[in-house]
Amino acid sequence: MTQMHWERLLDPSRLNDKPRSVSNEIGRSPFHKDHDRIVFAGSFRRLGRKTQVHPLTDNDHIHTRLTHSLEVGCVGRSLGMIVGEQLSHRLPQWITPADLGVIVQAACLGHDIGNPPFGHAGEYAIRDWFKRAEQDGSGLLDGLSDLERADLLTYEGNAQGFRVVTQIEYNQFKGGMRLTGATLGTLLKYPWTVEHGGSAGKFGSYQSEAHLLTEVAERLGLKPRGSNAWCRHPLAWLVEAADDICYALLDLEDGLEMGILRYDEVAEVLTQIAGGKPPEYDAMLRDGVSQRRRIAALRGAAMERAVSDVGAVFVQHESELLNGALEHDLLELCHPDLDWGVKSAKQLARERIFQNERKAKLEIGAYTTLGILLEAFIGAAHELHYHGESSFKHQRVLALIGENTPRRSWSLYASYRRMLDFIGGMTDHYAVDLAQEMGGRLKGD
Repeated sequence: MTQMHWERLLDPSRLNDKPRSVSNEIGRSPFHKDHDRIVFAGSFRRLGRKTQVHPLTDNDHIHTRLTHSLEVGCVGRSLGMIVGEQLSHRLPQWITPADLGVIVQAACLGHDIGNPPFGHAGEYAIRDWFKRAEQDGSGLLDGLSDLERADLLTYEGNAQGFRVVTQIEYNQFKGGMRLTGATLGTLLKYPWTVEHGGSAGKFGSYQSEAHLLTEVAERLGLKPRGSNAWCRHPLAWLVEAADDICYALLDLEDGLEMGILRYDEVAEVLTQIAGGKPPEYDAMLRDGVSQRRRIAALRGAAMERAVSDVGAVFVQHESELLNGALEHDLLELCHPDLDWGVKSAKQLARERIFQNERKAKLEIGAYTTLGILLEAFIGAAHELHYHGESSFKHQRVLALIGENTPRRSWSLYASYRRMLDFIGGMTDHYAVDLAQEMGGRLKGD
């Protein structure tokens, strides 16, 4: 069975550059530069105003996509360093545990960078809008190939994120952030295109970036699974585990903060994951320490146990990971109490948090907001492509995009992608304000 090799998987050469040796710059490896390029990107900064779970909340303790990404990055860095320490004898000599840690951390920081306004509700709203456009006889999808059409009908934040880091941010359409191959491979949770997305519609690259997906996969020696499909980079499993840990545990913390969940039910799940209460917990109870601080102590203990177990499981299953043969998430292979706890946390979130009335109302509003924006921007791109001229209204719509305005010579698919870059990059508040102004609520100066 063909195996992937760490020497290639940890390739430090950058997208849009020829493969070359590791930089000798003191203090910053190529992977540390990847981390910094993501942190300083405008698309990363805007995550601070994008929904994690609870849209448009005024409670400063509730997670946004930015705080979630930062926390996932911390967990991912710990996982990478644990694995780097234990596998140091099998890694290239020029790779340190700190390098492995920052590769995973950088990928974690970028894992949600392509999410549209309103999080997953925004993804579904965009998908449903294009499905309605396909069914209503408007002709908006006429002339597209089957795969291009599938891309639009299955808007996917992971694929948009790959587009952001390889095309949009910094060096536009010339390598984007120009991240290293190792970081890009680790970022690719779903290294395949839409035809392999399955019923869940999960894939990592649009047709517009399929050539870059191929370049990254071949450079890293990812194991092929078919046309435009490869096995995951082993470190991508650590990104997924870090995301799952933070998503499960911190959703509960947010639910408690917003009064949706009770303290005792959250504490029970965290204690199960941690394998018991931390040593200082009883003293905190005696001293009347606040509920928020007690939950933070339980969450810290749960995360410490989860990180330790996941790191150990990764090392145990290294051979399967390199062969592309692992069939279970890393958390599923951990101690049964840990796996049960994470699944219980997710189930509690599905039943109570995701069904919350306030959240439901705001997500319905997100559909309306994104519908107004898509009608305006996709309509403008369609008219420009087929008629070469725009009505006054569509001229004003296109003026909002500035230098990224589509040209008539572009394919319809390329024009639509550019419109979705603009809409997908919006924060929740900007999307709401713009849609309201387009709907007639004018604020003036």
